[in-house]
Amino acid sequence: MQEILDDYHMFHGVDSSSQPDDFRSFGKRPAWRIDNFDKLSITPQSDLIVTHVNQTLDLQKAKKYTAVPSKGQTSEEWLNNHSITHQKLTLKDLLQKGKQVKKVGQGPHLVFDATYIAEVEYKLNLAIEQYHKRVKWLLEGSKKLFGLVKGDRVGILIDSSDANTGFGRLEEFQQSLLYLIDEQLQFKKSLYFLSFGTNSEPLWNSARDINVRILEEARDFVRGLHPSGGCNMLAAFKHILKVKRLNSILIILGNCPDQTSSVLFDYVQQCLLGKKIPIHAVAYDTSNHLTHDTLQRLAEFSKGRYHCYNSSDDREVYKSFDIQLLLREAQRAVDVISKIKQMRTGMLGDALISIENEISMEVSRLSKARFLPRPPSHHRPLSIETPNFHSSTSVEWLKDNGLRAKNLNLYQILAPNAFDPVQDFIPILRKSVGSKVHGKAMQQFEWHDGSIKNVHVDIAMLYEYQKELGTSVKTFERRIEWLASGSRKIWGTVVEKRIILLVDTSISNKAYIVHVQHSLRLLLEQQMGNKQAFNIIAFGSYPKMWKPHMVKPTPENLQAAWLWVQHLEASGSRNVLSAFRTAIENGEDIKNYGGPQGLYLITSGVPDQEEDVLCSFACEACIGSDMRIHSVLFSIDDYNLHESEMPSRYATMPQMADYLRNLAHATAGRFHWFRESGIIESDDIIVLTCEMEKAIHYSRRCSSLVESVKLRDERRKEELTAKQQLMLCDGGGTTTRKKRYEPPKAIGFIAPRETALTMARKTMLESEPPKSLAWKAPNRKAMLPGDPFDNSPSPRSSSKTKRNLRQEPFYTEDKNSVGMYFKKYPKQKSVRKAVPEPVFPQTEERISTTQWLKKYGINKLKLNLNRYVSGPICIHEKSKSKGTSTTSKWYCSIFPSVDIEGTVRHVDMQESEMDDYEHHVTSTIHRYIRRMQWLLSGSRRVFGSILENNVVVLLDTSGSMGYYMEELQKEMTSLIWEQFQANKIAFNLIAFSNEWKQWQENVTEANETTCHDAVQWTASLAAHGGSATLEALEVAFGDPEVEAIYLVTDGKPDTSVQLTLEKVEEMNVKKVPIHCISFNCDDNGANDFLKKLSKLTKGRFHRCHGEMDAQFAVHRLMQDGCFDEDDPNLPKFQGDDLKKLGNEIDRARKFLTQARRFRQVIRDHADQTARQDNKNETSGKERKWVSDKPFYP
Repeated sequence: MQEILDDYHMFHGVDSSSQPDDFRSFGKRPAWRIDNFDKLSITPQSDLIVTHVNQTLDLQKAKKYTAVPSKGQTSEEWLNNHSITHQKLTLKDLLQKGKQVKKVGQGPHLVFDATYIAEVEYKLNLAIEQYHKRVKWLLEGSKKLFGLVKGDRVGILIDSSDANTGFGRLEEFQQSLLYLIDEQLQFKKSLYFLSFGTNSEPLWNSARDINVRILEEARDFVRGLHPSGGCNMLAAFKHILKVKRLNSILIILGNCPDQTSSVLFDYVQQCLLGKKIPIHAVAYDTSNHLTHDTLQRLAEFSKGRYHCYNSSDDREVYKSFDIQLLLREAQRAVDVISKIKQMRTGMLGDALISIENEISMEVSRLSKARFLPRPPSHHRPLSIETPNFHSSTSVEWLKDNGLRAKNLNLYQILAPNAFDPVQDFIPILRKSVGSKVHGKAMQQFEWHDGSIKNVHVDIAMLYEYQKELGTSVKTFERRIEWLASGSRKIWGTVVEKRIILLVDTSISNKAYIVHVQHSLRLLLEQQMGNKQAFNIIAFGSYPKMWKPHMVKPTPENLQAAWLWVQHLEASGSRNVLSAFRTAIENGEDIKNYGGPQGLYLITSGVPDQEEDVLCSFACEACIGSDMRIHSVLFSIDDYNLHESEMPSRYATMPQMADYLRNLAHATAGRFHWFRESGIIESDDIIVLTCEMEKAIHYSRRCSSLVESVKLRDERRKEELTAKQQLMLCDGGGTTTRKKRYEPPKAIGFIAPRETALTMARKTMLESEPPKSLAWKAPNRKAMLPGDPFDNSPSPRSSSKTKRNLRQEPFYTEDKNSVGMYFKKYPKQKSVRKAVPEPVFPQTEERISTTQWLKKYGINKLKLNLNRYVSGPICIHEKSKSKGTSTTSKWYCSIFPSVDIEGTVRHVDMQESEMDDYEHHVTSTIHRYIRRMQWLLSGSRRVFGSILENNVVVLLDTSGSMGYYMEELQKEMTSLIWEQFQANKIAFNLIAFSNEWKQWQENVTEANETTCHDAVQWTASLAAHGGSATLEALEVAFGDPEVEAIYLVTDGKPDTSVQLTLEKVEEMNVKKVPIHCISFNCDDNGANDFLKKLSKLTKGRFHRCHGEMDAQFAVHRLMQDGCFDEDDPNLPKFQGDDLKKLGNEIDRARKFLTQARRFRQVIRDHADQTARQDNKNETSGKERKWVSDKPFYP
């Protein structure tokens, strides 16, 4: 009904002479008076104040209208003055204006005036627009939630049960009620509030007149609502029906009442006998049909109104009484308009109709496209422009003109002057020691991998770099402007040499066929001159080719193509698959040119085929060739179509864009989306905008780096100025100047006189190396530290290592002090495990899930979180016993601790590495989900993926399959065409019940003829008898070429299960795998037998149970992300392929959740370490001076 209302807003321009006097006078009014003019809001004046003849005439006119504001009326009251019956626009009123004419040899003949018909049609369209505006007004504000509340003394019943106010619904429910009070209830005379759950809780004892204090009490009452048990609506009615001075009851119910509808209805019916208290019943955000039925019966009996609101489905509100009345009236107007259209054809039922002053029959037979407005020069020949360069995609263009190609990457610029901070852990000091000279002399800068580097900032170089970035951004802007001009605005860049244009000429584009023709004209003029070959295919229900094969784009061929395009007409649906096949499977094109390189599809809606079917076909067609499919979507702003012109499949604009975007990206093509106002989305432009954003980001980083250097210089100048002032204060001057505070000097320790014992100890220290102090290994593989008193080089260090060390001096900030830094370091082996980026194939491989996970599983991709978080077990907090080695406590002060499977471990990873891991695991989960969607699509949902190239399918046609025989035949048809024929799999079919029969003697090659024959043979099967499974398997084993057997059954065999397994093991000499498919089988015993049989022969078991739940869960994972490990839950699959893939997805989601928790632990530990370091620096400044001389007793 909503679509019907939208379809009739296209009536424009009726002759003013055909309008009545009221309309002509209305049109002469100034615009500022027309806006607020409402005839129904006119209040008749009193006869006593009439002082002039004109006022008397105006008074008589105003008395014809009812003086009730339309905004306060219900739809029933409003339609009393606005219905087509009131306006005399019904079919009966129309036929009464016709003149009956008798003609010899013909039936009844009516003649109508064309002016009158146009006037009636105009008024009907005006009435439909009025109904549409009224519906739109009823869907605004609180009226959408609760409807229009009538009555001036209203009692409000509010459902506060647990189901309505619990589960996170309370806050939204309270906001809606407050909105109702502020918008509608505050204009009433008196109110009475009552909330009910298990018990009723009234706000007042009686109805209260409206004032500011009463409204504030009502708002406080709403804010204080809380879940209160069940839904005792009968007790609430007993209470409110005793309240006096009420003329309307508003009940807001979000749950099924505790009482049955018959009990409630009987009680209310008895209490309302002889009373006129309408009940306005509102079903608030509930999908329980019992709630809706109860409220509808209450509203109908009390002559009230019913309103429905559902936050998850906007269509539910159209079931409300007020809106339904308007939609029915709009439908009546639409029916009258359709009758008028029949009258224009000359017939209305069995009666002959003729309308005077109509156009001739010859003109009416012409196509509507002939009357559409055309652009300038549309009928003229093409003005062909031959491009003098070969256009390229933005991705290819950026390879030569991007930031990286021009060496404008910020990290490339800073790399020669960037140094890693030197920091190492000293076991004797038990803390990390880092160099501070670079940190003071250079600027700290975060690198792209998350590490911090010391950078020497060359401001002049960065200034020139920013100028180069600005030049590059301007170049990107010029390319975007070029992409948004001419035919590239519509088609994008056509880069291939051999192309085929697929043009949508379905019936939906009937009113826009001129736009399509003009788009083709621009493309033929501007981008086709330098191509090697081209062709055009227009498609509706069937494809229509301009030429039987591709031809060279000579000027003659281009002009001939334009003449053919000008005669295109819109008809049929959107059969894109047939157009694809026509373009791809053309033998002449393959023979002459090697086939097309690019297919450009331009359409305004979704194709007739499902997305997975069309994308699968496109992917398979592009395998092994350089062909790409590019999709172009043009949006229609005013999509007003007749019912006969509606497409076979309808989708919203975002859904259309997703469909065509996925189709283009599946073949490595490009997606382009435009409308008359400009480009909405283009892959070429998106790539350029990303590069521009990267350049802007680099420029901002440079600016922040320069600003930090300026701040550091200013800070140094301030410190230098302060030192100079302090030196002036300490120098000569008056005696009254205060001396600067000097800390006490360190007292030198006077060594005692050496005794014989002291001399012996010194001799021992000089002759033998000192024994190490009490020291424990930080881990089991730790090495003993070197001699702290020995400055000799290590015997392991070679001369080669010394030669690789190059040092260079530099001046520090402290006067003439000189420091050294290493210019060249020896290469060291990195011990940190980097997180690799997973690489997946673009198309799905025809292998089992076990084989697929061996190539792309979590362990194979090195994404097992335990591999990266595998530090030593932290046991220093446990009780120490003899012989137990414990980890030193310094380890816990450096690395954060996490709990992994009941053990506490230390994490030696950075936050940036955790971010990389999370990103890689998320992309891996999405790829797994795509694999699961592929396994759940088409015939793979029922039979799984056929892996071998020579297979035999055993079909159970016993009596138990009678209910599923039609479904089995349908799925077998899909299997034959989708897997056997598409993958060139040789196959044979064997049906078995009490006896067996086979389709062919041996496995047969899959081609179009054999597949048709197999489908017909399958359709002739009938279900009867038992299940001779063992005999059928024996026949299948006898085929010499068979590589695998697929057993499709719904139960156990007639023979013993154990006997069957033993016989199969004896007969299977060639070790042929048997893949068992459980078809609509809920018997656990039968499924166990099939699992044992498949496991015995090293086959796979398949049972697609709960695929709808899986599709829903997969959709939620792709839509909402993988933020929760337990929501949504994938169903428990029983088939081997789906079960293993589901387990791998659950495992990846578990690792993702752990990684997010570990990242937060690392972040908290870093913050805690920073605070501790600041505290240590502060305490270090207050430390007293002590002597640094050793003490010898």
